[in-house]
Amino acid sequence: MKTAHRITYQPSPADHARSRFAASLTRPFHFGRWLVTPQQVLFGLTLLLCLTPWGSPPLALALGLTVALVFGNPFPAQSKQYTSKLLQWSVIGLGFGMNAKTALQASQEGLLFTVASIISTLTLGYFVGRWLGVSRRTSHLIASGTAICGGSAIAAVGPVVKASEEEMSVALGTVFVLNAIALFLFPVVGEALNMSQNQFGLWAAIAIHDTSSVVGAASHYGNEALQIATTVKLARALWIIPVALGTAVLFKTPGTKVKLPYFILGFIAAMLLVSYVPVLKPVAPLLVGLAKLGLTATLFLIGAGLSTKVLKAVGAKPFIQGVLLWVFISVVSLWVILHTVA
Repeated sequence: MKTAHRITYQPSPADHARSRFAASLTRPFHFGRWLVTPQQVLFGLTLLLCLTPWGSPPLALALGLTVALVFGNPFPAQSKQYTSKLLQWSVIGLGFGMNAKTALQASQEGLLFTVASIISTLTLGYFVGRWLGVSRRTSHLIASGTAICGGSAIAAVGPVVKASEEEMSVALGTVFVLNAIALFLFPVVGEALNMSQNQFGLWAAIAIHDTSSVVGAASHYGNEALQIATTVKLARALWIIPVALGTAVLFKTPGTKVKLPYFILGFIAAMLLVSYVPVLKPVAPLLVGLAKLGLTATLFLIGAGLSTKVLKAVGAKPFIQGVLLWVFISVVSLWVILHTVA
């Protein structure tokens, strides 16, 4: 009779080194009156670096990702809690840098693109999800996030389809990863194709998922692109309401309450005030500057929220669906804009 041999795993020197490194990051020490950890200090110093004159939206996102994947985020719950609020107040602040007439013109120009892209993306998302075998709810969440405004759309549609926490995490993780790529990729493509400020602003608003990355990419490209992208994207975000109501009918969930994006009204109010109340114009640049700092901090927190756990939760098929939809809306909208918009 053969004796069974138990095979035990022996940690390698590299495993021991990683374990010691992780333990050292969470070992508290006194900093003046406060008890802090090296992990918390690194997080705070990196965030402060993003808010210096050397900081920028792409750098903030990159540093947030670095902190999350290398050192870990010591404030995951707080980061998630404050990201949405900080983004909303930053968007309202950006309204003080807009001109009402220019914004109206931009929103009218982007209306046809918005309607066509939302309908086509939702339709294609349904068929691609079925083809890949992605669950119906997850597929619809990814398609909604791609079609309208990323995480905000997913957060609004999720309760309507009665999505589980896992399905929400998969959809949000897919969108956030593609968001991060778009923030770095779009300005490079725009400059390579010599796109005008108007063209790039419109393209970013249509083809980048979240408002944060839209504003980040557009602000990197230029002030005119920023105005157009922000206006068109927020007008696009209003489509959360009809899409959520249509989803309730499609998934047969009557009596569902749809969360309205009230911060868009704040953006419009700020834009109207600075356009028609001259006394506010001297303080407008200060408010816009604070809003841009808020946006930079938002992107840092978004990057810091993309842990390895979030990335592993996504899965291959939902991510492939997200990539295919994103490539579709990016390429088609780019071709149309280059051939129809000056």
